[in-house]
Amino acid sequence: MKAGAIDFLTKPWRDEDLLQAVRAALEQDRKQRRNKADMIELEGRLATLTPREREVLPLVARGLLNKQAAAQLGISEVTLQIHRGKVMQKMKAASLADLVRMAAKLDIQ
Repeated sequence: MKAGAIDFLTKPWRDEDLLQAVRAALEQDRKQRRNKADMIELEGRLATLTPREREVLPLVARGLLNKQAAAQLGISEVTLQIHRGKVMQKMKAASLADLVRMAAKLDIQ
């Protein structure tokens, strides 16, 4: 019935009900704009990664050990650690959990 509407007011409506519906609509719009801005920011960070770093990100996000990820890419563990550090730096991730959340938002598996 609402089909995207914030609320449905029946006549006669109270002024407070109308104001509450407007406030709810404004808050919903704020959240959507914030989410969109966050996604644009994350996509911008992702665009700074090199092709190899883009290969490292999903492996790290899946929780593979450095040794496992390095073997899968055919590189040394030290090289993987360097790439992983660059990914953390470029994505501005404070922790591995933070990086995993970013990867999930970007739908990187």
